Amino acid sequence: MSQLEGKRILITGAGQGMGHAIALGMAAAGAEAIVVTDVNEANGLAIAQTVNAIGVKATFIKANLRNSSEIQALIEGAVAFMGGLDCVVNNAGVIDSQLIDDATIEGLDEDTWDLVMDVNLKAIWLITKFAAPHLRASGRGATIINSASVAGVNGTKAGVAYGASKAGVIQFTKSSALFLAPDVRVNCYLPGAIETPMALGHIAASSDPEDTVRRMTGAHLLPRMGEPSEVSDLVCFLASDQSSFITGVAIPIDGGMLAWRGLRS
Repeated sequence: MSQLEGKRILITGAGQGMGHAIALGMAAAGAEAIVVTDVNEANGLAIAQTVNAIGVKATFIKANLRNSSEIQALIEGAVAFMGGLDCVVNNAGVIDSQLIDDATIEGLDEDTWDLVMDVNLKAIWLITKFAAPHLRASGRGATIINSASVAGVNGTKAGVAYGASKAGVIQFTKSSALFLAPDVRVNCYLPGAIETPMALGHIAASSDPEDTVRRMTGAHLLPRMGEPSEVSDLVCFLASDQSSFITGVAIPIDGGMLAWRGLRS
């Protein structure tokens, strides 16, 4: 039996980076059907087509994750397309340092704060809210898997709103696991520095890209950036019945960053 056989899955932020890798990984792991959404419609359509080419039923549904009615329509559309819902991967996210030049506490503006909170945290609540009845009815080992970050555990100068939103994701994950048990397992993953377009954009936007890379990876005990496919492997495990006794946890995938308090010399 394939790892994700029979699973009907919704993935947000699937157009690039970790979301793209997760969609490919879940298709390769034998998912029954996958619905993807992304702010970049062309990227979303492309990954849906790629998943279809692998032999897994897939489609793209456009949705603004800052709009409650569009999120509700996304869930209803996904359920209608797949005939049910077994897994939601809340992967979509934005970081303030890529949205404005001055992402410090003093420089951060209210609109940017609200945007980051809406996409990174509020959307996860709304998706969970609207998906919960369908997941409870799944009967196929329902799961929600949320994208948090090591920035939600440690302070960061790189994205004040981003870090605060990801701390909220960790807490919301635990509360969701409590409220939805035993029907739905809820977990989150905490990436360190992963080689994604968002991370590369953050590096490029910095005043000293070389120093930014050193700071991003210097706390990794494994001296490199992580690969999106490595995150995908973890998410596939959390979505599968292989993790059937795991819920309410925040799992770092960070090269050892949170294991100590230092920088490699």
